[in-house]
Amino acid sequence: MKLTYEQREHLLEHGYVKLPGVVPKLMVDEAVKAINHSVGEGMDTERMPIFRSQSYCPELQRDPVITGLLNKTPIWELAESVIGEGKLKPAGAGQIALRFPAAAELNSLRTGYHLDGMHSPNNGVPKGVIANFTALVGVFLSDLPKPNAGNFTVWPGTHRLFEAYFREHGPDALLNGMPPVPMPEPVQITGQAGDAVLVHYQVAHGIGPNVSPNIRYACFFRLKHVDHDLDWRAPMRNIWLHWPGIQSLGR
Repeated sequence: MKLTYEQREHLLEHGYVKLPGVVPKLMVDEAVKAINHSVGEGMDTERMPIFRSQSYCPELQRDPVITGLLNKTPIWELAESVIGEGKLKPAGAGQIALRFPAAAELNSLRTGYHLDGMHSPNNGVPKGVIANFTALVGVFLSDLPKPNAGNFTVWPGTHRLFEAYFREHGPDALLNGMPPVPMPEPVQITGQAGDAVLVHYQVAHGIGPNVSPNIRYACFFRLKHVDHDLDWRAPMRNIWLHWPGIQSLGR
């Protein structure tokens, strides 16, 4: 299975593409069941900041009920269709990402943006390190028919803005914080359980506020091209270096 021409065009221009219905309902249900069982056993409230930044239910991260959402569905082939067949390192774990309803009113909530792999006090990335990668995959495990329900949120086109910035200032500039560039309007991605998104690493993203009555369930995977670690700076200055399926568009 491959991304269509239109999907590759969208990925090229906006830095992300939605993949509707790529995870069967049975797999979604089994993943949510495992997560709910884990949550029902109780969570250490002192570790909540770490759970929010790294993963809820850490004991499930490498369980096939989670990793299968990527490895046993068309998502893997779709990602290979643009990054290269046999060119992805195995993804052995997923980030279980829950977004609980907020008590505050919507107008008092803000959606921040970031690039993954930057150090923060609770995310496990050491100071002085940029833990970048090739692509982010997000799998929706609950329906998101409307915005402001904890939706995964992207700032389209920032992959190109940041590429230009890192060409001028060097990739290590990210150690000083997010690039100070004019930001486009964010897009809260809606969809159904079983949908997924494939996102270029260098697209600014965040999580929208959740003023719905429901918990937002999702799982995220970080994908790396096999040559990524040979020079982690190179793809920050050349965003399609490891994306032959996008290079083939000729632009």
